[in-house]
Amino acid sequence: MAKLKKIKSKNEGNSGRKGLAMDTFCAWDGDILVLNILGTPSAKQDAIGKPKGHQLKVSVTATPVGGKATDHMIRFLAKEFGVTVNDIEVVFGRFNVNKQLRIISAKQLPSVINNHLSQELAG
Repeated sequence: MAKLKKIKSKNEGNSGRKGLAMDTFCAWDGDILVLNILGTPSAKQDAIGKPKGHQLKVSVTATPVGGKATDHMIRFLAKEFGVTVNDIEVVFGRFNVNKQLRIISAKQLPSVINNHLSQELAG
């Protein structure tokens, strides 16, 4: 099972919650899925890519101006996880390619995440 450790971020989200140091790109914290993201703005298409180290690559078509790429990423991921935009919190990294997100009660999981979490449980 992925190890979670609370850390304080200089760039915490509006909720004041602390980020989680994880030894993987995703982990469950109760019914909340925590994701470490390596974002790629200005991409040709919106896509969830492969893990890279302790981050999951997520590409979006929006340009990185004033947090617009992050806002676009949240809307894209909300559809992918079957949740509303309000169910996704940016813990840190709103204006950075390195982000941590908290997704409340995901209704569906993209295959790369489902496969990883299944291996975590089996291992």
